[in-house]
Amino acid sequence: MIRQHRDLHGAGMIRHLRLGLWALLFGVLPLASQAQIDGHGPDAWRVSGVAADDVLNVRMGPGTNYPIIDRFAHNARRLEQITCVPYYTMAHAQTMTAAERDSLPPRWCLMRSADMRTAGWVAQRFLVEDIAVEQDAGGDPVMMAQDLVRALYEAGDLARFGGSDPLSPAQVRSYFSSDFVAMLQSHPPGASLLYGGQDFEGRVNEPAADPDQPMLRGMITINVDMVNFGRPQRAVFSLRADTGQPGAPIRIFRVEHEGWSYP
Repeated sequence: MIRQHRDLHGAGMIRHLRLGLWALLFGVLPLASQAQIDGHGPDAWRVSGVAADDVLNVRMGPGTNYPIIDRFAHNARRLEQITCVPYYTMAHAQTMTAAERDSLPPRWCLMRSADMRTAGWVAQRFLVEDIAVEQDAGGDPVMMAQDLVRALYEAGDLARFGGSDPLSPAQVRSYFSSDFVAMLQSHPPGASLLYGGQDFEGRVNEPAADPDQPMLRGMITINVDMVNFGRPQRAVFSLRADTGQPGAPIRIFRVEHEGWSYP
């Protein structure tokens, strides 16, 4: 990521590199579009962690040694992800040790804008799921709640590889209600909101709506079963529309683990 400036390669070279990348992108699109991070992948991504007076560089290949061929705005939304390198699924991520994760090079993702005018490789640490896209389109609130919890765990996994922490001040409102965020900033819990303990080594199952009472009086309950250090456990998420945020999006307002809950 750099401040805006004239490209040293010149406009002609930029156009040439961009055309070459477009040919590659759209020539392999039928296969590449299936190569999502975890088998289904978010429908859209947005840029995060870039200052308002800065841009996110788009490069010809996955690394800073490749030329810059375009840029995404600091607040670009509705980006489509083609694939990322190093490639791994969430199942792979959950089986890796901390040493194995630390040994991997920084992750880069091949992205394109929704209008297909901009495409190229960007550093994955500046990308988060654009949750608002699905909620803007409307739909089943229980399914949206389930997708939100899934996105939270996916972001938690990606954070271990250098991605944005979903509990960071810049991201937490994308998942949790305004009231929850205010309490979290004043009284952070000792154990992980996602995994229930200080450390996690195991697997997380697909989030599922509570079979007995998925929704009651506007409150949605999503269960996440997992195995941590060989021990089965469950996290229970309570969600509802957050009137403290524009558009009243569905957000998490309570998390329960065995023996404790927050808030």
